[in-house]
Amino acid sequence: MASITQYKDGWRVQVSVRGMRDSQTFRTQREAKAWGARREHELRELAAKDPADVHTLREMLERYDAEIIPSKRGSRPESLRLRAFLKHFPDLAERRLSDVRTPDLAAWRDARLSGFVGKDGKKVLKVSAASVQRDISWLRNAFGIARKEWHWMSGNPFEGFRLPADPPPRDRRVLPSEVKLICRQLGYRSGVVPVTKSQEAALAFLVALRTAMRAGEILSLGKDNLDLSKRVARVAHKTQHLTGRPRQVPLSRHAARLLRPVSDRERCFSITSKSLDVLFRKARDRLAVAYPKIAELHFHDSRAEALTRLSRKVDVMTLAKISGHADLKILMRTYYRESAEDIAARL
Repeated sequence: MASITQYKDGWRVQVSVRGMRDSQTFRTQREAKAWGARREHELRELAAKDPADVHTLREMLERYDAEIIPSKRGSRPESLRLRAFLKHFPDLAERRLSDVRTPDLAAWRDARLSGFVGKDGKKVLKVSAASVQRDISWLRNAFGIARKEWHWMSGNPFEGFRLPADPPPRDRRVLPSEVKLICRQLGYRSGVVPVTKSQEAALAFLVALRTAMRAGEILSLGKDNLDLSKRVARVAHKTQHLTGRPRQVPLSRHAARLLRPVSDRERCFSITSKSLDVLFRKARDRLAVAYPKIAELHFHDSRAEALTRLSRKVDVMTLAKISGHADLKILMRTYYRESAEDIAARL
């Protein structure tokens, strides 16, 4: 039954039926009663229907964005991906959940892989299979929560869905000459405290090459999680909620020497991940005019380069502990980049 309360500005009516709520404010009590009765009847009719016939894909994703994503580590990129989905695929987003089928998701997958023209007439460029797989991961999870926790649907549109083929792993190595060029372009001098953001970007690149740490992990270093006396860094990781402890990264003597000039800072680095990415790419692109091959270099290649170098010094289990990988297949497929020629030279 509707609840009606008088306020200074009118009569407020609230209706609740099996968890569905609505409210309005009216000038007269008569209008409030009439709307309350009508709205209660409408909600009862909705409650009698299958939730999948009531809720749209947009409603499901907006609730997922508001309730589930904020609790995740690295929530912002996932939220941006979700909003991009709603922007670029509005017709699919407005469908009732009962009308979302496997072929619809397959068409979305193929459009992302091949590129498409958006509703605004602008061309949306194709993305890699790896990028589509990341989108599939959060979208599949959203459907799973809507089905298992919210009871908004019983079917699973991802049943029978074919994942895009895994792209071949990168095999790009970081050459010593390229490291020197990058550092020179960014104005870095060894052993000198970095005073510009460009110099900090160069130092972060060097630390990555010596530790196999990710960019975000390096930029999080500071007094609280860096112990140069023990040569250990403690960084947060995505499964920390399971272990309750940060990942401990052993530091080589060279890595410790690199970090020493900034180790007395509250935060060793003042730049953000976005700034680091921009500064690195700009330096690389400027160098590519004279050295075309360096245009293929990514900052994250430093992680694979570091692990490939470390593989010559430690066993695979120690290497996995350094990198933080629980799955050795990912470590070997993605980050170990020693060529057959390099291996043959050591035999």
